[in-house]
Amino acid sequence: MSASRVSLRVFHVGITLLLATVLGGCSDDAPAGAGGGAGSAGRSGSGSNEGGASSGAAGKPSGGGNAAAGKSGSGNGNGGSPGTAGNLGAGGGMPPMGGGKSPAADVARKLGLAPNFLIGMGNDLPKDYMWEHSGIYTLGAKLDIHYIYLTKGWQTWNDDGGYPKVIGQVDKSKGAVPMSSVYAVTGNGENNFAVLIDGTYMTEYWSTAKLLMQRYGELDTPAIVHLEPDFWAYAQQQSGGDPTKVPVQLSPDCANLPGDLSGMARCWVTLARNNAPKVLIGLHASEWAAGSGKEVGTFLNALGAAETDLVIIDMLDRDAGCFEAHALPQCMRDGKFYLDESNQTSPNYAERLSFAKQVSDTTGKPILWWQLPFGVPSDTPGGTPGHFRDNKVHYVFSHIQELVDAGGVGATFGTGAADQTFVTSDGSQFDNAVKAYFAAPVPLP
Repeated sequence: MSASRVSLRVFHVGITLLLATVLGGCSDDAPAGAGGGAGSAGRSGSGSNEGGASSGAAGKPSGGGNAAAGKSGSGNGNGGSPGTAGNLGAGGGMPPMGGGKSPAADVARKLGLAPNFLIGMGNDLPKDYMWEHSGIYTLGAKLDIHYIYLTKGWQTWNDDGGYPKVIGQVDKSKGAVPMSSVYAVTGNGENNFAVLIDGTYMTEYWSTAKLLMQRYGELDTPAIVHLEPDFWAYAQQQSGGDPTKVPVQLSPDCANLPGDLSGMARCWVTLARNNAPKVLIGLHASEWAAGSGKEVGTFLNALGAAETDLVIIDMLDRDAGCFEAHALPQCMRDGKFYLDESNQTSPNYAERLSFAKQVSDTTGKPILWWQLPFGVPSDTPGGTPGHFRDNKVHYVFSHIQELVDAGGVGATFGTGAADQTFVTSDGSQFDNAVKAYFAAPVPLP
């Protein structure tokens, strides 16, 4: 039972209010994108590696006003630091040549970026719906990747499913790679495999998957699509490690693929290659899916990882101190969450990186860490809303080479629930870290 997740990643009041705001027009008291939805606690037990989802921020309907596509604005932090001169940005001309020859370096170049360890940020959309005011664009350095969440129904957030394209146009103008974390198969509940053979459900699922690729194809810039965090872990447990045992209704565009979980993953790749050839596809790997990174990587291979471009992994989706404080409903999981930077006691970073390296070695794909929290280190457990402790920012920027050696291509940071530490409440920790990093970025091998 230790490998089985016992609590659900669901969306509570935050996402309900947010979507109501989007579909009904802007409201002064709409939840800010930076905070995300309330989310639910992740699995119990030690639980140091994975948590619940952020709701993301839904887009204001386009077609006029301040959410108009491609508006550049004046936003802060537009200029890169001297160390980013080699970064051409998403779609900004020919990819930089030279550098390493590893799969990670190849991915960076496919994204139109210099072959250095990449840094990104996401789930940071502003309350004023001026996408150039997103948190990533308020910093003193130009980051590489900007991610958003796409939950079930995202195609209604803007006319003609334009939400990812509208934000992607801003990202493109700012020189950041757009990234979507698709969290849509769980719309009728997490770990619900009945939907996979529900004709009505899956018809909508695949039509929106194709729509996403069409909109990114129109954007005509490198982008990342991150497939269904958590789902593949549940799928590994449900199938006993054999994806052919779970039937799935596929898109008509994928009639040549097997009607099972392996066909599901490959169908996403097919839709991407046919409609948005510049999009890179990444499956998600969860530590709680199985006993080792090798087992998880083997299952991803059975899903078709060889046809994808990278693997996305998260360590913990919200501040460790939020769980320690045990005061907010989105942080009620029990366990030890604050990772030991000395790597002497568990949980620690050496364990997290060992898992990632096993996944990377097994799949042959580079790792992108995702949704790392912004908390500030402290010897005092817990904290208060907006000021919970964590040390992911501190450790990552102090040990970039360790992440590179584990097969990493980059790391993206973002809140996974409401009331977490953010770049507006961390005492400029993240801003100072990225400015220092981009003055001398770490090359990929």
